[in-house]
Formats: sequence, structure tokens, C-alpha cells
Amino acid sequence: MNNLDALAKLVQALTPWRAQLVFIGGWAHRIHRFSPMANKPDYQPLFTRDTDLAFANRAPIEGDIKAALIENGFRELLSGDHNPAVAHYTLGDEDSGFYAEFLTPLIGSGVKRSGAPDATMTMAGISAQKIRHLDILLVNPWVITLSRQDGVPLSSSIDIQVANPLCFMVQKFLIQKDRSAAKQAQDLLYIYDTIELFGALLEDFHESWKTQISPALGEKLSNTVLQISKNTFHDVNDVVRAAARIPQDRKLSSEQVQQTCQLAFEIIFHG
Repeated sequence: MNNLDALAKLVQALTPWRAQLVFIGGWAHRIHRFSPMANKPDYQPLFTRDTDLAFANRAPIEGDIKAALIENGFRELLSGDHNPAVAHYTLGDEDSGFYAEFLTPLIGSGVKRSGAPDATMTMAGISAQKIRHLDILLVNPWVITLSRQDGVPLSSSIDIQVANPLCFMVQKFLIQKDRSAAKQAQDLLYIYDTIELFGALLEDFHESWKTQISPALGEKLSNTVLQISKNTFHDVNDVVRAAARIPQDRKLSSEQVQQTCQLAFEIIFHG
């Protein structure tokens, strides 16, 4: 199944919950390309099968998301020993098809009073994983319109919420220490490509950092982001080199990646 066909089915299934759900992860990056503020790159986005959707868990979500997904052809696949189990909602072949998973912020120690991991929860019929540092992806999300003009075969245009591109990049810094070397390189390429998409908005990102994102993080995490950003792009290192080697349809130099990102974050975080 074409990935945009699958995205259309997912968006249609989740239409009643558009105000509660935010696309994050690799598919958010792909959807960013549909923003009228984005540059139009001539290379393909990084491929990802999974679509991550985030929601705040401070208030209940009405309705039955699981039933809506099943009605639109998705299957629920459960795994792991958590209660509730980790769930993927798949469309197509289990090993190569498209799937969605739901995530919500982990607040606190990550351990329940019983001593069991506080790793999952149930909301609106679906099982969601609790992830630390996810809450920043729910700050000031963008609304992007999907339509047939973008190649998404919807019967009519639909507005969806997508992670703010700056929040998308900031969260990559926050989770860096918990990622494997390969995932760190992939995250760095996502950052570089996001800067390429929205290079004209760096001063706008600076204002957003000062007025919305840094206050949402608090002083300690904001300082952590600043320090990790400086360390990551201070020079050409192994992770930068690995990131530059990932694309197969374009030539990137590690110096180009390092210098572009270093300059961009000097503008975004200055002052």
C-alpha cells in the first residue's frame, strides 16, 4: 500500500480526535513538507513505517479510537509484558506495512506504587506508551492541511495537528543520551533536514524559543538543550559523519551538516 494512501486512512479514522492528537516523529517531519512555509526539497524524506501520535493525559478523551481504527482496516497487535500491553495499530502486512502507535508524556519516576513500570495506559480504547520528554512535542503544535493536492487521497481537505518543527528538534536533544549511535545519527539528519525546510524561519524560531518553548521546559531543561546543541555541532564528530552518510539520493558532506546546524542554533538560541 502507498504510504500516503495509508496516511489518508489513518487521518480519516482519527478525524473526530483531531483536536486531541498531535502527529510527532518521522511522519510529522514528512507532513511538515506540506506546510506553505516549508521550502520544497528535491530529495525524499527519511522513510518510516510507524506513525507516532501524541496526546496529553490530563483529561479523558471521549469516544473509541480503537473501534474507529478497526473500522478503517487497522488491526491491533499487542506485545510485551506491560499492563496494558504495548499496542501497534497496523494496516497491511505486519512486517512491511504501515502502523500507528500512540504516546503520552511520562510524568514522575516511571514506577508505580506497586513497583511495576509505569510504561503504558489506556485512553479512548487504545493502549498508549508513556514516554519521557514527550510533553514538549505538545507545545504550540502547528495545524497543517492535507489534501489531494499533496498526494494524500482524501475526499476533502483535513486539518491536522503536527509537532512544532522547533519542538521536534528540541526533543531530539533531550532524548539524545538514551538513543543508540545509529538513532542519534538519524535524529541529527532529521534536525538538519528540518533546518533546510524552514531556514527562512530561524528568527521566528528564536522568538518562539524565548516566549513559548523555553518557558515550557523550565530553566534546567532549557540549559540542557543549549549545552547539548553546542556539544553536538561544535565540530565534525562521528555522529555528524554517520548522519551525512544516511541519504542515498543526495550527497551531503559532514562539514555541511555540522556548519549548517551550528549556525542555525546560534540564531535560534542566541540571547
